[in-house]
Amino acid sequence: MVNGSPPLSTRLLKRRTSTTLVWSASMLRFLNLRSLTGHLVMLAGLLLVPAAQAAQAARTILILGDSLSAGYGIRQDRAWPALLASRLQDKGLDYSVVNASISGETSSGGRSRIGAALASYSPQVVVLALGANDGLRGLPVSQLRDNLTAMVASAQRQGAKVLLVGQRLPPNYGAYAGEFHRVFGEVAKARKTALVDFLLAGVATEPRLFQADNLHPTAEAQPLLLDNVWRGLAPLLE
Repeated sequence: MVNGSPPLSTRLLKRRTSTTLVWSASMLRFLNLRSLTGHLVMLAGLLLVPAAQAAQAARTILILGDSLSAGYGIRQDRAWPALLASRLQDKGLDYSVVNASISGETSSGGRSRIGAALASYSPQVVVLALGANDGLRGLPVSQLRDNLTAMVASAQRQGAKVLLVGQRLPPNYGAYAGEFHRVFGEVAKARKTALVDFLLAGVATEPRLFQADNLHPTAEAQPLLLDNVWRGLAPLLE
């Protein structure tokens, strides 16, 4: 938590390319200008369901992610976590959705606050969609592995099912890109948890589905992100 921020239970922590090369250049430029440099952009808002309602609901899905899950640059009701809440309702599944994603968040940040989030919401399912900022900043893969493992283990100790959401980097990141992506599968296998291979599958190579920064998906891309997550999430809801 950043000093002066309201408690987690009262807020929503809000917050590549016609060619891969263009996507990478845009990301690197963004690293120098925006929240992905490690400066967190936190905007107070509303949980997808009120905190009291989340506490009373039969089951809760907790999402811990970065700007890709925080709905950066778009209306919150069009971000994929909000679309998830609508899909659950349409299917008659009794789950509340708590989106505790923060723009600029790294796996280290997620690791530092997952304990409080688990204690606050006692979720039955945890969606971990972190790591993109680790990769863009070139942080050690070993650090990402340790943080993801610790977060998955924390959720599992609380009895929650976990969906780990993978990320990818453009190939011009060299060998690091492959090592980075493999971590998600390795952690999922070691911890015996569900895995989504790539959050931006079907989106990352479509320039029209990105905002002007060429980094954050548009509102039109959010249903595709939801579909990617849903394929891994649906079996956990049975």
